[in-house]
Amino acid sequence: MQIAIALYERFTVLDAIGPYQMLSSLPGYETVFVAEQAGPVRDDNGTLALVADQSFAEVLSPDIVVVPGGPGQSDQMENQVLLDWLRTVDATSTWTTSVCTGSLALAAAGLLKGRRATSHWLGLPELTRLGVEATGERVVFDGKYVTGAGVSAGIDMGLALAGRIAGDEHAQTVQLLTEYDPQPPYDAGSPQKAPAHLVEAFRDGSRFEQWAQERASR
Repeated sequence: MQIAIALYERFTVLDAIGPYQMLSSLPGYETVFVAEQAGPVRDDNGTLALVADQSFAEVLSPDIVVVPGGPGQSDQMENQVLLDWLRTVDATSTWTTSVCTGSLALAAAGLLKGRRATSHWLGLPELTRLGVEATGERVVFDGKYVTGAGVSAGIDMGLALAGRIAGDEHAQTVQLLTEYDPQPPYDAGSPQKAPAHLVEAFRDGSRFEQWAQERASR
C-alpha cells in the first residue's frame, strides 16, 4: 500500500513533513514524494528542498493522497497536470487528504464540492467560494476526505488518520515516540486567540505582504 505526498514549488515544508511523520510508520505502507517532475522541489523559503522520487505520471493508484499547502498553491489552482492527477488518483484512493491551503487544490479539482472541509483560516473564504462547506475545525473527516487546518494541523490530521487506519494504540504509540505533547510558549495559534490587530493586518493583506517580503529577503 502506498502513501503519495504531492509537492510543488513553494510548498510549506511542515504541511508535508507533519503528515509524513505521523503516517510513515503505518504497517504495510510505503511513502513516496511525487511532483510534476521527479527531482528536488523547493519550499516557500527557497532554502530547503524535498526530493520527489517519482512524477505524477508514475504514481497513479496510491491508497493515501496528501496535498500540502503553501504560498505556491495559488499557482497550482489552474495547473491541469496537478488537478488531473488529483482526479485520477482520487478515483481509486482510500483516503484523499490535505493540509492548510492544500484543500483549495482539492476543491479546484472538484473533489470537495458540497463537502465539509477546513483550510488555513485565511483560506476559508476561498474554500467557500469553491462550493465547499468551510469550517474552522482543526481536522475534518467527510467520507474518505480528510482536511487539516493551517500548517501544524497536518500533524493532527496525520495522527487522526493513523488512528482510523491502524487503531488507537498505534496512533498513541506514534504520539508517544514523537513526544507530540504541545505546550506552546504563546497562545496566539488561531484568529480567535491572537491579538486582534495582527489578525486584521493579515486579513487585509498588508501584514502578509510585509511578512512574505521579509522571508524572501533572508
